[in-house]
Amino acid sequence: MKVLIFGATGMVGQATLRECLAAPDVEQVTVVGRTPVQQDDAKLQQVHHADLMNLQGQESALSGIDACFFCLGVSSSGLSEEAYRRITYDVTLSVAAFLVQHNPKMTFVYVSGAGTDSTEQGRSMWARVKGKTENDLQKLPFQSVVLFRPGIIQPLHGIQSKTTAYRLFYVLAWPFLTLARTLFPGMILTTEDIGRAMLNAARQGEGRHVVEAKELIGLARR
Repeated sequence: MKVLIFGATGMVGQATLRECLAAPDVEQVTVVGRTPVQQDDAKLQQVHHADLMNLQGQESALSGIDACFFCLGVSSSGLSEEAYRRITYDVTLSVAAFLVQHNPKMTFVYVSGAGTDSTEQGRSMWARVKGKTENDLQKLPFQSVVLFRPGIIQPLHGIQSKTTAYRLFYVLAWPFLTLARTLFPGMILTTEDIGRAMLNAARQGEGRHVVEAKELIGLARR
């Protein structure tokens, strides 16, 4: 497979990149974004592009791709609905609309979140915006659209969140998360789980699927 990763410097993106580079059936990994990743691997290509709302000029680099793992996102904390929608909805749909023109047989995997509101009518701002993003992605003529709704993810292998508050949370909650994974298998995902689930979603490659948190571990180990 040839795959794209958006948001490769974030926690989920780092995990996805790690698993893609390790997977024998992935021949090329292209990461797209403003900030370069530090890995050095023969499979890895980097496209430095500041304006994801306008990918014109990147057609050759972003064509002939089997799967896109869209891991780009921000916390809604402190943001207005307009600002959050621009990053979460506008950027995602702009990228997806560009990619589907050049890769209609692609699998597009989008990292949403547990509690996303598919009705787009609920009280939670972030959940409404994520819901609209999911709904409109499913309307695009990709071969497959897979929507991940993870809950708590425990970082492994030195992977860290870019958000300071989240990094502090993981340090403080580490003993609890480790115990919870032992006592309640399926409740807590690891970064390894979500990276492997990404790849397995691409390997199955057809249809529209919403994958809830409790189903992601099963997909990772399929």
